[in-house]
Amino acid sequence: MPESPKYYDPLRRKWVAATPEEKVRQWFISVLAESAGVPAWMMMSEVPMKFGQKSWRADIVIYSGDGEPLAIVECKRPGVQVGASVAEQALRYSTVQQVRFIFLTNGKDTYAYERKDNGFEPMAKIPTYQEMKERCRR
Repeated sequence: MPESPKYYDPLRRKWVAATPEEKVRQWFISVLAESAGVPAWMMMSEVPMKFGQKSWRADIVIYSGDGEPLAIVECKRPGVQVGASVAEQALRYSTVQQVRFIFLTNGKDTYAYERKDNGFEPMAKIPTYQEMKERCRR
């Protein structure tokens, strides 16, 4: 029986099943590294957390140099609408992790939000890693 296709996840340092959502996750890890300048050692994928009695896994968490979480990324497979239910899922994670930024993507549509006084507000683009760290110092 042939082995099923796999992707190498540089954050988990292992081969993982090549699901449509995993393809989006791996693509977005490269976007964060190449376009936003996030060092690989400042990201983790499939981060376990508890919210109430439920266990969850954040797709990607970006950390600051002091180990504090800066951002949570929620990835969905292509074709899944990045709407209210996806945003609610990321907001649950942000309650646990207390992040400043939330990024949502399905590989086609990507949305960025920053925590402000009145909640999360949309951003025009994903900030660089340096910008994320600077905004968290304010």
